[in-house]
Amino acid sequence: MKSERDGINPAAEPSGTGCVECLSHGRWWFHLRRCAECGHIGCCDSSPNQHASKHSAATGHPIITSFESGERWFYDYRNEQFIPVPKLPAPQSRRLDEPGRCIISQRASRNWSYLLITTRPEIAFLPIASM
Repeated sequence: MKSERDGINPAAEPSGTGCVECLSHGRWWFHLRRCAECGHIGCCDSSPNQHASKHSAATGHPIITSFESGERWFYDYRNEQFIPVPKLPAPQSRRLDEPGRCIISQRASRNWSYLLITTRPEIAFLPIASM
């Protein structure tokens, strides 16, 4: 079922609970975005791999929405504008208790910067740069 607005399919359900490509390659993201046409979940443009905008460029699906809890907005890549919020099938965001892969911490020592990344139950500090 297509909506009256091009690029939004009210029947499209989310493709999963995290960025499809990042999960398949063991990578991480900052925030999640949902394609309003097909439901593809991808990572935002602040994430290293920017899978949501790559999905839009590859498929021609122009509209995304946030897949983060507490955020309700839609964005149209064609005119680079936010648009009124239509209704899509649940869930509107990932559950807060679901494991994700996002940066939660930054500097841990005087000479090194570290990232604290969660990936399921285990937690790892990864050095990213010498100061």
